[in-house]
Amino acid sequence: MSTGTTAAKTTYREAMREALREALSSDDRVFLMGEDVGRYGGCFGVSLGLLEEFGPERVRDSPLSESAFVGAGIGAALAGMRPIVEIMTVNFSLLALDQILNNAATLLHMSNGQLTVPLVIRMTTGAGRQLAAQHSHSLEGWYAHIPGIRVLAPATLEDARHMLAPALADPDPVLIFEHGSLYNVSGELPPSAGPVDLDHAAIRRPGTDITLITYGGSLSKALVAADELAAEDIDAEVIDLRTLRPLDVTAIIASVARTHRAVVVDEAWRTGSLAAEVSARIAEDAFYELDAPVERVCSAEVPIPYARQLEEAALPQTADIVAAAHRAVD
Repeated sequence: MSTGTTAAKTTYREAMREALREALSSDDRVFLMGEDVGRYGGCFGVSLGLLEEFGPERVRDSPLSESAFVGAGIGAALAGMRPIVEIMTVNFSLLALDQILNNAATLLHMSNGQLTVPLVIRMTTGAGRQLAAQHSHSLEGWYAHIPGIRVLAPATLEDARHMLAPALADPDPVLIFEHGSLYNVSGELPPSAGPVDLDHAAIRRPGTDITLITYGGSLSKALVAADELAAEDIDAEVIDLRTLRPLDVTAIIASVARTHRAVVVDEAWRTGSLAAEVSARIAEDAFYELDAPVERVCSAEVPIPYARQLEEAALPQTADIVAAAHRAVD
């Protein structure tokens, strides 16, 4: 990782691991719990080596029951601990949805403010890795529908490294969605990177002609699309939402007011998607700023196929983003 004034080469996976190491080192109340997080080192290798470093009290392998160990995490948070619960992939989180929706998200309200649930739940999301229909969901938009929780989608090395600390400091439950295609992404982590402001989206590329709005694993595709559009003298601004609940609507509307066109890129299915919510917010708050209808680029409304060429065809790709931008600009 970066030290002093020199940026060091790292990966998204290593940045997440360093964030976990820092959290465990700095606060005795923090512990990591989930399936295979200890001896196996995590299903995606994020927690590799942490069991040996911190011991089985701090890095706990759990039984094969998402409802049980998410519930245990909620109980630990209520008792004053700062648990980090890892769910292998987002589809398995459905087995703990009752705990997340009916307990973690509601206890503050139902206790009249007496009970906080400072719980962090991490999970892998997204497709593009030939894991077929049951392990390729992008359901973060479902969770962004739930009041009482914060939903994060780190898309960069900086966010992977520095979103966890403010998430642990939040008195309410925080869900972190890590796109599986990002774990092997490598680059240099700037030494100036620090705690992330969870309340604000980030402008990853400024522009004047059209706004590309996205998050997570689709950010890199949007940035490549912006480069291709620039070669055609179309100056695209790229917004990384970062936090999916609560949305930074102010940043979205300010960008659309500058560019007057918008494309929303979302790997989830189009119907009832986060892209639909963002589009509705733009229509409600910036309708008269628009020079063209809002475009949406989403996954095909089918279970994600296993075959590589079919999976790629079902997911939003750079060419789809470029085509949508042309429809808005031409």
